[in-house]
Amino acid sequence: MSSVTLIRADDLVQSVADALQFISCYHPVDFIQSLHKAWQREESPAARDAMAQILINSRMCAMGQRPICQDTGIVVLFAEVGMQTRIDTDLGLEDLINEGVRQAYTHPDNILRASILSDPAGQRRNTGDNTPAVIHVRLVPGNTIDIRVAAKGGGSENKARLAMLNPSDSVRDWVLATVPGMGAGWCPPGMLGIGIGGTAEKAALLAKESLMDPIDIHELAQRGPANRIEELRLELFEEVNRLGIGAQGLGGLSTVLDVKIKDYPTHAASLPVALIPNCAATRHTHFTLDGTGPAAVTPPRLEDYPEIAQSHDDSVRRVDLNTVSREEMAQWKPGDTLLLNGSMLTGRDAAHKRLIDLLNRGEPLPVSLENRFIYYVGPVDPVRDEVVGPAGPTTATRMDRFTRTLLEQAGLVGMIGKAERGAAAIEAIKDNKAVYLMAVGGAAYLVSQAIRKAEVVAFPELGMEAVYEFEVEDMPVTVAVDSQGQSIHTTGPALWRAKIAQMSPDPVKITSQS
Repeated sequence: MSSVTLIRADDLVQSVADALQFISCYHPVDFIQSLHKAWQREESPAARDAMAQILINSRMCAMGQRPICQDTGIVVLFAEVGMQTRIDTDLGLEDLINEGVRQAYTHPDNILRASILSDPAGQRRNTGDNTPAVIHVRLVPGNTIDIRVAAKGGGSENKARLAMLNPSDSVRDWVLATVPGMGAGWCPPGMLGIGIGGTAEKAALLAKESLMDPIDIHELAQRGPANRIEELRLELFEEVNRLGIGAQGLGGLSTVLDVKIKDYPTHAASLPVALIPNCAATRHTHFTLDGTGPAAVTPPRLEDYPEIAQSHDDSVRRVDLNTVSREEMAQWKPGDTLLLNGSMLTGRDAAHKRLIDLLNRGEPLPVSLENRFIYYVGPVDPVRDEVVGPAGPTTATRMDRFTRTLLEQAGLVGMIGKAERGAAAIEAIKDNKAVYLMAVGGAAYLVSQAIRKAEVVAFPELGMEAVYEFEVEDMPVTVAVDSQGQSIHTTGPALWRAKIAQMSPDPVKITSQS
């Protein structure tokens, strides 16, 4: 039997805090390198520009020590605790981990957005420090504590899917039927984690755990699959990319950078399958505590990040939000790139609900929406000389239920968010000759550099969900739904699915990409 290792409680707390600060600023190097390769071979201009923004944002965050995404995630932690370890504390392991989360998210030099709400089916009150984490613990042989930790964005987590298939059903067919219905709110290109077997909760846990592994799909293709699970990974990688969804759902060659699968024995009558995506803000790391002090996390070298300069051609339109007319908006077409200047409002779920409640009661709004654009965002708090912290878009479909009312009763003319809009929102946009513009999810720090002024103008008690007024300069967006109701999230993937089918050699065949 190995000797007992004493782990200091403070070392565990500090290691968790350091790891969460680390992953807020640094993509895993394997992700950056894989995304860079996808960018190099991408043929869709819109998707290529979106990936360029993500890569530029990643390098900026590494240099500026600020969050990759404004959604700094819900903390998910897997701990393998050696049975020959002891922690010098009367507190429970979960209490120590949550103290590390608390310290990480309230760090004054790099404030991380608190997104966790207690009483989820009731008052939904923000806990203020992003606790508690979702913690999974295993007791294993050994005298160390091994921890894998991730910060999981809500947009990608909301696209998780679970099915209890019949044993004779095809997992491959279910995945290929499911992915298109997930839309683009999970901010592709990213990874798909798949869990097969066990029970419903075990399949979901396997899928989440698989996302902690490094990207290695090209290495797998080069050496060849050794079993059915590895064959399935390769098949799904190619077939999902053949769907043409592309970066941010704009249409293109790369929808996923890897497909991860873990399986577990299951009941003879069952075939549980869970699918969980990781977004373009993939954030995870691993460390081990062995009793010698807090774990060290080593930042990637700046040379590991590609240097990419964003450029705009003569087709890009500069738009003054303070004077833009419906006649000017009517000229915009899906896929057009705009550089926004002037004043816009912000608002997310909680603010939208309050605005609608006021309208329903016939009460005045705290700020006029007449002829205004609203940006779906919950920014990170600023530090040092920042006007605002990272401020990327949130998933627009969550605001669909409010869209028609705000367009018709409040005079709103435009919206900015990420991913697609639903049929009802598109119909409301068409009926009111409004527009929906898309900013790149996963480029939050880059977007924040375009914001010159930020002021809370309504509902300050909502914290990051308060209504701000932003003054922006050359904020890049793509026209996603035009005033005629045409959506690039419909036309883009359809176009690229057809193009991929006709291309020779096959552009998504993994053996041709290695």
